[in-house]
Amino acid sequence: MEHAKIERINALAKKQRSEGLTPEEAAEQADLRQQYLREFRQGMESMLQGVKLQRLDGTLEPLQKKQNPTH
Repeated sequence: MEHAKIERINALAKKQRSEGLTPEEAAEQADLRQQYLREFRQGMESMLQGVKLQRLDGTLEPLQKKQNPTH
């Protein structure tokens, strides 16, 4: 995420704590936070795809996503 967008997220958070946000600013803050989280998750997913587990026999195995059990 661009540094300017992160600064804007922080500025809106500071303003929210001090004086509150207008509805437009609150919507902008929510949108920026969603963008940030989406990009963070993509980066984390990319990093984890490169991780390999070394088994006791020395073989390397890529991480597998956990399957969500159905309730």
